Amino acid sequence: MRFGQAMSTSGVSDLESQSILATKLDKCFYQADQQVKLLHLQAEVDCLLQQLQNLKMQRLATDAKQQ
Repeated sequence: MRFGQAMSTSGVSDLESQSILATKLDKCFYQADQQVKLLHLQAEVDCLLQQLQNLKMQRLATDAKQQ
């Protein structure tokens, strides 16, 4: 019966290890997903700032022509 108990304990230990590994993989995927979202938001902000800068330059050029 000791052999059966050792197998059971080992099986539980294996399941716990698998559960921990699955949790870590989920966390890594979640972090990667969040990083992708962050990069997209940063790119969008950069694009909007560039558009704003272009509009300011156009306004300055228009104001200079009118004077």
